[in-house]
Amino acid sequence: MAGGWARDGAVNEQIEASVSDELARLRARKGPSGESRSRCVECDEEIPRARRDAIPGVKLCIECQQERDAARAPRGGPNRRASKDSQLK
Repeated sequence: MAGGWARDGAVNEQIEASVSDELARLRARKGPSGESRSRCVECDEEIPRARRDAIPGVKLCIECQQERDAARAPRGGPNRRASKDSQLK
């Protein structure tokens, strides 16, 4: 599929590059590493053995991790509709 002055396959190459960039960004994020803690660093409750085995370097119990995840603000992208609508006024 050609798009204007773009050569054939350029759109697919751009999509693949975007996906590759996002995957690289996600892989670069540092997760827990090292030795797992047996007790949660926030509430001092015991971390279940299955969680410690599944996630090397875990430092939070399930409840504290869920609270921390819920507190994170979602990553939003640009609001393209609003920017276009504002240009029409």
